[in-house]
Amino acid sequence: MIIESYSAEDTFQFGVSLGANAKKGEIYCLSGDLGVGKTVFTQGFAKGLGIDEAVNSPTFTIVQVYEGTKMPFYHFDVYRIADIDEMEEIGYEDCFYGEGVCLIEWAELIEELLPKERTKITIQKNLKKGFDYREILVEGEE
Repeated sequence: MIIESYSAEDTFQFGVSLGANAKKGEIYCLSGDLGVGKTVFTQGFAKGLGIDEAVNSPTFTIVQVYEGTKMPFYHFDVYRIADIDEMEEIGYEDCFYGEGVCLIEWAELIEELLPKERTKITIQKNLKKGFDYREILVEGEE
C-alpha cells in the first residue's frame, strides 16, 4: 500500500490512524532518509495510542517507553547501534514480545533480531511532486 502525504500534517495523521489501530505485540519498522518525517509519523502514531506527552527520537538512549491509554509504546531508534549485542543489553525481547507495540526507526540495522511478522513502513521524498510531498510505503501486516 502506498500513502501519499502532501504535508507534515498528512504524515502525522497517517501515524495517528495506524497507532489507533495497533495491537499488542505488533512491530512496526520505520525507514527513510534523515529529514523525511519519521519523527512526525512517530508522534502521530503515539497520539493514536493515546500518548499526549512529547515524543522525540531516542537516538542516544536507543529506546523510550511511553504509557499509552491502550498499551505501552516502545519507541526504538537503532541508528547508533554499534553492535547487535547492545540490543541484548537493553532487553529488546521484553519490548518485542511484551504487552505493548514497538516502532523501530532504522530497523534494517538489526534485521537479524526482527521477527518475521512485522510491518515495514518506508517514507520517501519525491521532490518532483513538491518539497513537502512524501510517499509512505506500507508492507506486511496492515
